[in-house]
Parts: sequence; C-alpha cells; structure tokens
Amino acid sequence: MQVILLERVAKLGQMGDVVDVKPGFARNYLLLQGKALTASKENIAQFEEQKAQLEARNLETRKEAEALGERLDGQKFVVIRSASDGGNLYGSVTTRDASNVATENGFSIDRKQVIIRQPIKELGLHEVEVHLHPEVMVVITLNVARSPEEAELQESGKSIQDLAAEEEAQAEFEVSQLFDDIGSAASDDDEGDAAPARSDEAAEGDDD
Repeated sequence: MQVILLERVAKLGQMGDVVDVKPGFARNYLLLQGKALTASKENIAQFEEQKAQLEARNLETRKEAEALGERLDGQKFVVIRSASDGGNLYGSVTTRDASNVATENGFSIDRKQVIIRQPIKELGLHEVEVHLHPEVMVVITLNVARSPEEAELQESGKSIQDLAAEEEAQAEFEVSQLFDDIGSAASDDDEGDAAPARSDEAAEGDDD
C-alpha cells in the first residue's frame, strides 16, 4: 500500500515521500496517527497545496521539541519497585511508568513518545529513548530500585549483585571473627588452668 508521509518517520522516509508499507501498518499507525495519507492523486495534490504550512508547523514543533530535549536529555529518574533478593522485579517497568516519573519531575511527555528497547525486569540503571519529535530523540536513564537508599548506591556505580556480595563477605567476616574470639577465649582458659598445676609441682619439689 502506498502512502504519502506528512512528517518524517524513522526508517521509512521524510515528509512528502511516497512509500510502500503494509496495509495493517498504514491503517493502524500511519493513517491513524495522522502521519500519512493514502497516496491517491487527490491526496498528493492536497499535500502539495499544504506543503508550506506543514513544513512551517513541523519546524515550529521541532524547535519546541529541541528546547525540551536540551533539558531532558541525560536526565536520571528513580523508579521504586518491589523485587526479589536476586534483583528480579515483580512485574516490569513500562512506558507509562517512564512518562509518569518524568512528568512528576517537570518534563511533560506522553507514554507514546517513550520507547523501551529491552523489557525492564530487573533492578539497576536502564536507558530509555524519548522521541519528542520525528527529528528529535533523547535518552533518559531509569534508576530502578527498591528504595531511595538503594537507588543512591546504584547511582554510585554499585549493582544489586555487588551489594549482595558485600553483605555476604561482611557476614563471613563477622562469623570468622566470632570463631577467632571463641578460640582466643578458650586458649586463655587453658592457660589459666595450667598455671596452678605448675605451681603445685613446684611446691612438691620444694618439700622434697
């Protein structure tokens, strides 16, 4: 199915391009979202008449997107979620979660503008794309943690696995210290018991 693009569409073409796409993609996305028109003679003629207006509108919205993108690009947002000790989430972080946390922090974006390339199903730092405009894309980072304190540790570069390893090492150290203290105390007791015995033998020698 041929359509004429009303704006730039990634991996497809620029505004004004006539491209071949699958009918389902055209109906359910391009036409539905107002990103294209069927490439009939009437629609192509209509586009040519409105081309200047469409280009001006595109330029205006792009400038607005670029201004927002300058502030948003590289931002990090904390998302608190429940997870297992191994760091696996009970569920996953969605595009709605990303848009909500960004909006809560003063950046108004729609979940449809967010693209999560790989499902977020574990704790840690995850990069997410935000498409503010067909020609403006920025990247934000979601710091997914079980608590604000854990988020701070992850921000410093430590993963949940690192934290677990540190806790395990600390526990092993405390156990070894405990055994050392017990062994030391037992040694002191043995020395205390032996001292009177030597004293008695010495006393018997004096009697002889």
